[in-house]
Amino acid sequence: MPAKSRFTRLDAFAKTVEDARVRTTSGGIITLASLLVVLYLVWGEWMDYRRVAVLPELVVDKSRGEKMEIHLNVTFPRLPCELLTLDVMDVSGEQQVGVAHGVNKVRLSSQADGGRVLDIQALELHSQQEAAKHLDPNYCGECGGAPVPPGVIKEGCCNTCDEVREAYAQKQWSFGKGENIEQCEREGYAERIDAQRREGCRIEGVIRVNKVIGNFHIAPGRSFTSGNIHAHDLENYFDLGLSDAEKHTMTHEIHQLRFGPQIPDELSDRWQWTDHHHTNPLDDTQQATEEPAYNYMYFVKVVSTSYLPLGWDPLYSSAVHSAYDQAPLGSHGAAYGTQGSIETHQYSVTSHKRSLRGGDDAAEGHKERVHAQGGIPGVFFNYDISPMKVINRESRTKTFSGFLTGVCAIIGGTLTVAAAVDRGLYEGVSRVKKMHSS
Repeated sequence: MPAKSRFTRLDAFAKTVEDARVRTTSGGIITLASLLVVLYLVWGEWMDYRRVAVLPELVVDKSRGEKMEIHLNVTFPRLPCELLTLDVMDVSGEQQVGVAHGVNKVRLSSQADGGRVLDIQALELHSQQEAAKHLDPNYCGECGGAPVPPGVIKEGCCNTCDEVREAYAQKQWSFGKGENIEQCEREGYAERIDAQRREGCRIEGVIRVNKVIGNFHIAPGRSFTSGNIHAHDLENYFDLGLSDAEKHTMTHEIHQLRFGPQIPDELSDRWQWTDHHHTNPLDDTQQATEEPAYNYMYFVKVVSTSYLPLGWDPLYSSAVHSAYDQAPLGSHGAAYGTQGSIETHQYSVTSHKRSLRGGDDAAEGHKERVHAQGGIPGVFFNYDISPMKVINRESRTKTFSGFLTGVCAIIGGTLTVAAAVDRGLYEGVSRVKKMHSS
């Protein structure tokens, strides 16, 4: 038997004779409709294949010894920069004495003058002023009867008003406006405070902290620590000689507060997250009070979050994140394309506010809710680190083989249904013609 005949007998697609074919108008219409349906469904299958889904995972955070960035931008319209103090501390006992990436104090005019920017100065927490660098080299100022604090410009001397203030803080003495203090009178410390009474202040920048439980707070007055007690010198804040228009309060607006870098716009657009990382809960928060002795507390639960782009390479990403000199926290992963992951944080928050004079919430219908008396006026952010980590992984919803399988199923299914419809129409028309002819 010829080789051709062997394959002919295996043909599963038997061909009809050309003369036996019957072409109908309805068949042509069904063919065109089938073609359009096939093209539409194949296009949908292609779009589904190209779609990138974000698959969330929840794992235990096993990182150790990491640092965390806190980006803040907060305005205090009734608290001058001269009285504003930022402190950072954590459960390990570490207290920030400097800001790694820089925090600025922005002096603002009074609310009546529109709150325009007057001056911007870098904030170095508890740093030494350089007002004494033009003094006589032999000059040695007194510390107002207090011991000389550590870290002074000239050993054994207090040559600046700031050093005298630090010496007073070490002894937990009230400083006031520095009356009868030679250094403060020379630098015009009292005049500077009086000139800024009606001003506001905006504090903005980045602080870098240990990734452990801690807090940072913005409060008036010089801060000092004695044992386990943290306190502030509030004499200038609670100046009884001030008019109602000049009284300071802890009214504030949080323009932005986030932990870690911002998700790039290209990723938020691709994932249809138009609110940039689901919007940080405290962004654009406003709190107002007319009472100087008022305290605001925000309790923040921070959750580590990783974003793994579609082209993420685990080995490359690990190498990048291990080299801190090459990948600073602020641009971790984002500056290295799709091969590196983006490490940031999400957070949830609850807030509480109270008057330092104590009392209850009878005015709000909660007489049973009683507030303790005492404390420090200010805005406190207490953050806790979750032991869990969220991983958002980009992934294709279909493989290429799955796409081809879907296309074959679409074509075969559509043609099968079309053939059944065409057969039904043809048989129906034939029966109607026979009935009319008989």
